[in-house]
Amino acid sequence: MNDEVMVFILALVAISTIGWVVNNWIRAKHGYALENEWSGTTPKNDPEAERKIGLLASENERLTGQISRLEERIAVLERIATDPAERTAREIDALR
Repeated sequence: MNDEVMVFILALVAISTIGWVVNNWIRAKHGYALENEWSGTTPKNDPEAERKIGLLASENERLTGQISRLEERIAVLERIATDPAERTAREIDALR
């Protein structure tokens, strides 16, 4: 019975260690920060990743501005489409 307890304890330690190794391997493979032995994370200092983050941030700003302009244009088109024809004609004539 004592041998069975030792085998059980060794199996638990082996399963835990293998799980930790597999977890870190998957995290490293996909570019996530690795966990250290106290459940903290070890940040990856990758200048290429920081450059990509900067490029994505600038692209995000550009696309946000573009979406704002498109929303304004859609609002104008909706107003034109839903306004009565007489009022739209008067506004066009007023612009001439």
